[in-house]
Amino acid sequence: MARVLITGAAGNLGGKLVAHWRETSAHELVLLDRVAGPGIHAADIAAYDAGWARHFAGVDTVIHLAGQISPASTWAQVHGPNIVGTGNVLRAARSEGVGRVAFASTNQVMGGYRFRTETIGPQSPPLPLNPYAVSKLIGEELGRAFAAETGADFIALRIGNIWPGANLPGPDLGIGSWGQEMWLSNRDFLACMDGVVSAAPTGFGIFNLVSDNPGMRWDIAPTRRALGYAPRDGAAPVMSPGVIAEDERARGAVLVPGTWLDQHARRLEI
Repeated sequence: MARVLITGAAGNLGGKLVAHWRETSAHELVLLDRVAGPGIHAADIAAYDAGWARHFAGVDTVIHLAGQISPASTWAQVHGPNIVGTGNVLRAARSEGVGRVAFASTNQVMGGYRFRTETIGPQSPPLPLNPYAVSKLIGEELGRAFAAETGADFIALRIGNIWPGANLPGPDLGIGSWGQEMWLSNRDFLACMDGVVSAAPTGFGIFNLVSDNPGMRWDIAPTRRALGYAPRDGAAPVMSPGVIAEDERARGAVLVPGTWLDQHARRLEI
């Protein structure tokens, strides 16, 4: 049984994962979130504090899920929780000798591939289109440095489209057909997280985490090999009139290189 610390334990992903591991009694859990709750310690990761960092003592694996999750976030909104916060989590993990950190990155790091045709793998050059995606890309690079410095594993999971609750596939997932191609079922997410804890040493690695959706361009072969990922779910996009209209609207958007860097410019939906 591993001792596993989860940041963002009260959020969408954290809540699903905590319920799963509590049901299976798979691991000894240490839970952190911004606000304390039953079994959850308060931790504002944007401000390093020994009070919350002490909970990393004796931890085998950190699952870092905390952060600002909205793609519409401004630079100011992502700076503290996503950039500074991730650095602080890695600082605490390093100081306590944690051997593995798994980081909730996002497929939005690759948002510029939406209307391209090539396979999207861990080695594909990143193409983020908003401050949120850039903040997650920075988190990945902080993890690369952490792994190089400490020799610990850093697993960056580019997590797909997983909604609260039942999280069923279909046109209501948003972001047109692109959003459906990124669908990640609850069952596949939880199975992959089981593998994250039990996998052989990975060093630094970036892994796509989506279900086995027919027609998608996300390469999940490295995830299968390194983490034992064996997705059981998958759904082809449902091309409803609304999805078709959203795809055409987004395809016709004028993307001027560099303009999205200004948080006051027109918000781009990807």
